[in-house]
Amino acid sequence: MAEKKIVAVVGATGTQGGGLVRAIANEPGSGFVARALTRDVNSDRAKALAKLGAEVVAANLDDFESMKRAFAGAYAAFCVTNFWEHFSPEKEYAQAKAQAEAAKHAGVQHVIWSTLEDTRRWVPLSDNRMPTLMEKYKVPHFDAKGEANQEFTKLRVPTTFLLTSFYWDNLIFFGMGPKKGPDGTLAFTLPMGDKRLPGIAAEDIGKCALGIFKKGKEYIGKTIGIAGEHLTGTQMAEAMTKALGQTVNHNAVTPEVYRGLGFPGADDLGNMFQFKRDFNEVFCGARNPAVAHSLNPSLQNFETWLAQNKQRIPLS
Repeated sequence: MAEKKIVAVVGATGTQGGGLVRAIANEPGSGFVARALTRDVNSDRAKALAKLGAEVVAANLDDFESMKRAFAGAYAAFCVTNFWEHFSPEKEYAQAKAQAEAAKHAGVQHVIWSTLEDTRRWVPLSDNRMPTLMEKYKVPHFDAKGEANQEFTKLRVPTTFLLTSFYWDNLIFFGMGPKKGPDGTLAFTLPMGDKRLPGIAAEDIGKCALGIFKKGKEYIGKTIGIAGEHLTGTQMAEAMTKALGQTVNHNAVTPEVYRGLGFPGADDLGNMFQFKRDFNEVFCGARNPAVAHSLNPSLQNFETWLAQNKQRIPLS
C-alpha cells in the first residue's frame, strides 16, 4: 500500500483548515493524511482533530522557524490567514509571506493559498466611491491577501490560488443573521441592492480544497473560485422565511449606512459589500458553483445548508 501524502493544514482548528482536516479524515481512500497546524495542541478543537487521525503539530504564523518545521516533509500545504483575529492587513501579509517562504524551504509540491481579490485593481485609492481605510486599502481583509499572491508567485511555489465566498455560517457566528425589529419582524441586512452574493457552506471549502489536491498538478498556477450558490438578499431572505417558519424581510441598506453601523470592521465590510455590488459580474464570474461541484460533489446550496443549520441561527 502506497504511503499517504502529508497535507500540512494551517489554521486547522479554524473554519477553512478544520474543514479540510475533516474532509481528509472522512475520505480515507484519498491518498492523503492531514497534519493539523495549531498554536495550541492541547485545545479541545486540536484534540478533536487528533481523534480523527490527524497529526497535530504546534506552529505559529508569527514564528517562521516553527512554520518551516511544520511544513517539513509535507507533500502539500493549505495556507490561510485570519484577518479578524487582529484586524491588521500588514500582519496578514507578513503571515502569508512566511507561509510562502516556509513552503519554498520545505519543497512542498502543491500549495493552496486561500486568497481574495485585491480590490484596488478595480477601485484605486484615488477613487472616492468608497472611503480609503488605514490609508492604504479599500477592503483591507481582501487587499492584503490579494497583494500577498505575489509572494507565492515570485518564489515559484507551486500554488493554486483559491478564491472563497461569503460563508453562510456568518449568519450563525459573525452576527450577520436576521435581527428582530421594533415590531418583532425579522430582517436580514445586506447592502448590495438587487445584486447577487456568492455564498458557500464553510465546511464545503475544505472539501473543495481536497478536491483540488486530488487533481494533482491540474490546478497548479491557476486561480479557482468556489461558491455554493449566487443569491440576492431578497432570495436569501425568502429562503430563510421558508426554513425558519417566520417572515424574514430583506433590509437593503446602502453601503454608507452599513459602514456606519459601528461594530468592529463595519467600514471594511461595508466597502467589501459595495465592491461585490459594483463589480458583481466580475465577482460572481470568478466563482462558478459548477466548478465547486466538480471538486466537491456533495456541495450544498443555501436551502440545503439552512435545513441542516437553521436551529443554530440566533434570532435576536
